[in-house]
Amino acid sequence: MRYSLTLLVVILFFSCSSEKQYQPFQSVTITPVFEDSVSIRAITFLDANTLAFAGSGGVYGTVDVNSQQVRSSIQTFDSITPSFRAVGKTTNDFFMLSVESPALLFKTGSQGKMELVYKEEGEGVFYDSLIFWDDRNGIAVGDTVDGCLSIIITRDGGNSWTKLPCDRLPEGIAGEGAFAASNSNIVVQGKQVWIGTTEGRVYHSADQGATWAIQQTPIIHEAPTQGIYSMDFYDENLGFAIGGDYTSPESSEKNKIITHDGGKTWQLIADGVAPGYKSCVQFVPNSEGKGLVAIGFTGISYSADGGENWKDLNDESFFTLRFLNDSVAYAAGRNRIARLVFRP
Repeated sequence: MRYSLTLLVVILFFSCSSEKQYQPFQSVTITPVFEDSVSIRAITFLDANTLAFAGSGGVYGTVDVNSQQVRSSIQTFDSITPSFRAVGKTTNDFFMLSVESPALLFKTGSQGKMELVYKEEGEGVFYDSLIFWDDRNGIAVGDTVDGCLSIIITRDGGNSWTKLPCDRLPEGIAGEGAFAASNSNIVVQGKQVWIGTTEGRVYHSADQGATWAIQQTPIIHEAPTQGIYSMDFYDENLGFAIGGDYTSPESSEKNKIITHDGGKTWQLIADGVAPGYKSCVQFVPNSEGKGLVAIGFTGISYSADGGENWKDLNDESFFTLRFLNDSVAYAAGRNRIARLVFRP
């Protein structure tokens, strides 16, 4: 018995010591994989092998992350060439949503072509971001119209979409929207969803959009170009949001906030220190909530301690970023998509 206990302790020791420990990043290597005259603000991984994207000029496509082979096409509707700034996915389908009226939402079709599943026209129509909880339930958000934020929801895997009436949503603020900068101002965890707005407010639902509450955050939001540009949650409690003012990108006043209680309260963090404006922030996978990467046209910044301290890794311009694993990400921006490899 004594021998067995000793052996068990040894096994546990080596098992624990062999677990991969998170190591802070020191550098990033950037390799272009797609270059074209298109602005890309929306990307998503369809699976471990495929990145999907959609952008301006109706351009959309996929990148094979193993071969880096790119397939692209152009989507039109009648005489309209839509500009896409939001994408989403289920296990079987890819979705892309255009911004201005008419807002056009396409999904993968049965004949190998994209098919239109939602259309909305009208003054003020402008959609910003899209995401799915699971293979049945998805949500997209747009700017305020008729007194409330525009929110459409699907319950059948994206085949049909319904716009929530204003009597089922909190009262909006005139001009309130959600920046269409990186398809990352909306986050889901479990059945929860958080939406960050231009007014520095966070809309929250714990039941897949059936009921809603609002939390006003301390992020800067006095001007139309200020507010929450991007959010990410590491788990159901730890969340981080970044923004600022793209017209004053060096300003770092009140542009970063953090929550430890699922968005019930938000606090300023790293206030008054770089980085300034960024359009996208993402937690590093498997970093215990310590690793954060924020990007924008001002470059790539990184925090190894949950957002308290930051350093610049590169000054190349991007709009949006998604991690493939805990050291490789793909970023998109003006005229390109690139593979980013972060190294300790």
